[in-house]
Amino acid sequence: MSGTIFIRGLVIHAQHGVMQHETEVGQRFVMDIELSTDLSESSRTDRLADTVSYSTVIATASAAFKDANYKLLERAAGAVADAVLTAFPRVNTIKVTVHKPHAPIAAIFDDVGITLIRGRD
Repeated sequence: MSGTIFIRGLVIHAQHGVMQHETEVGQRFVMDIELSTDLSESSRTDRLADTVSYSTVIATASAAFKDANYKLLERAAGAVADAVLTAFPRVNTIKVTVHKPHAPIAAIFDDVGITLIRGRD
């Protein structure tokens, strides 16, 4: 039974960006993560060991996101995807959306960001 585990609205302060002040001061990013995995065993056993733990995914994703100062959101999301796929063999596909609501753009907007989808080879 294929299913989706999701985390929405994970707020992380990090120092990603092209401009110098972004890498010095940092800013707030919001991340959404969707994991495609087989939920058949955990749906029968009710055991955490048979699924993917939200809290462990959050810890892994947060560490990967803050591990380095990336210029591009694409690279930051790629680091998250790689870390989660490495740490959780049960995950088949990951979708990472990174929102940068305070991007230094001379325009009025609600949100900007990227979505990256990565699966196992």
